[in-house]
Amino acid sequence: MKQHKIQNLDSLEREMRAVARGERPAPADAAKPTFNSVEAVVRLLTSENRQLLAIIRDRKPGSVAELAQITGRAQPNLTRTLAKLEAAGFIKMKAVGRRKAPTAAVKKIVIEIDPYSDRDRMRVA
Repeated sequence: MKQHKIQNLDSLEREMRAVARGERPAPADAAKPTFNSVEAVVRLLTSENRQLLAIIRDRKPGSVAELAQITGRAQPNLTRTLAKLEAAGFIKMKAVGRRKAPTAAVKKIVIEIDPYSDRDRMRVA
């Protein structure tokens, strides 16, 4: 299972500045998606976006245009949503000739909430 960071913006900024000043090495998970809160993940996983993820997983569309046709969503809006889902690591966009096709990148998301601190964690399988 891959782990994603959930880190508030102040903490992330302090970490980045310390790395830039050479005070510490970049963390091993620096290239992984980071969320500033569990709420940010939940906002991204709306019922509409979860339905979209299920369609991508089950129907395996060959292009964004095909996905727009399947879902009935406008392609510009769909492209923006796909970009957000890709940035979060939930999908991957693969080149298929001159087009791009979305593919599912996760099977399951597990969120661990620490009610006493901001050290929440998210794992994806």
